[in-house]
Amino acid sequence: MSRQSYTFTSESVSEGHPDKVCDRISDAVLDAFLREEPEARVACETFATSGMVVIGGEVGLSDQERLKTMMGSIDQIARDCIRDIGYEQDQFHWNTCRVMNFLHQQSAHIAQGVDTDGAGDQGIMFGYATNETPELMPAPIQYSHAILRRLAEARKSGAEPTLRPDAKSQLSVTYENGKPVGVSSIVLSTQHASEAQSSDDIRAIVEPYIREVLPQGWITDATEWWVNPTGTFVIGGPDGDAGLTGRKIIVDTYGGAAPHGGGAFSGKDPTKVDRSAAYASRYLAKNVVAAGLAERCTIQLSYAIGVAKPLSIYADTYGTGQVSDTEIEKAVAASMDLTPRGIRTHLGLNKPIYERTAAYGHFGREPEADGGFSWERTDLADALKKAV
Repeated sequence: MSRQSYTFTSESVSEGHPDKVCDRISDAVLDAFLREEPEARVACETFATSGMVVIGGEVGLSDQERLKTMMGSIDQIARDCIRDIGYEQDQFHWNTCRVMNFLHQQSAHIAQGVDTDGAGDQGIMFGYATNETPELMPAPIQYSHAILRRLAEARKSGAEPTLRPDAKSQLSVTYENGKPVGVSSIVLSTQHASEAQSSDDIRAIVEPYIREVLPQGWITDATEWWVNPTGTFVIGGPDGDAGLTGRKIIVDTYGGAAPHGGGAFSGKDPTKVDRSAAYASRYLAKNVVAAGLAERCTIQLSYAIGVAKPLSIYADTYGTGQVSDTEIEKAVAASMDLTPRGIRTHLGLNKPIYERTAAYGHFGREPEADGGFSWERTDLADALKKAV
């Protein structure tokens, strides 16, 4: 029997974290190609360090002339991302950093499997949902994201000019009877302006926003605060530490509260099941919980390169299911076409909706009118209930 009273910790990083800068640029490149052609192929990786951004990977369009034109836009795409994030540091400035583009045409050997509607790679993908928050997400990662998103809003609006783009948060959430009830510790490290700022000064800035975001009563006199615990944090972003696409996969998903297949998301078009099947797994798990079939649910899918049908479907409801896990597996298979093309069609993934996913989590977000975060819909709940 699983433990019911414990403390669990998850972390998040801001849009200005060097790895997230790279995720943002990779997904912005992907969106640019999808605007040009919904069936565009993109596997874009970005590396960033002091004064430099390097972009590589493979891309493909049906028209070679349009592909050449798109290649010429990559520099500006990267600079626009860096400017929106807010980097105007001497050693990492959107207008002066060097941008190197090494994108090339997609491998024909990869394309041949995808072109016949097969998966773009082998792999395992997990989705998870829990009823402990309204978004059906684990509380530690959901609120870690919310803190950083709120601080970014305050920074960009001009309300908090001392704050800078690079930041990390971490929450240790206390559970009783399997439900989150409070926060035992809060860790927040944020880059700030060059004027000397003590940890106490930064805490005075960020604490009201943290209290605004967390549920009432979760912060008590016993909650430990660790705000900029090392002291000064002026040098940040890619100038302080190198960044790379795909290095924050646990931040991107469930904060360690659920399994992860190992594949990153950003920069990959939806023919790559690393991304699309992970979204489908979350969609299915969320709808299982939304349908009242379980309080918690993990869904695993597996694929082989060039093969359309998933090799396996696995469900685990951790003893909270209203029906057996086997019945949920059958219902999942009956309710959605889980071939790569079926997933793309059902969730409307061939759209430029990915740059917005690069920071503050790919899950636990509101579905948007243009199709963004379509995998967060709960419109499959009735079909799943009927299937069981």
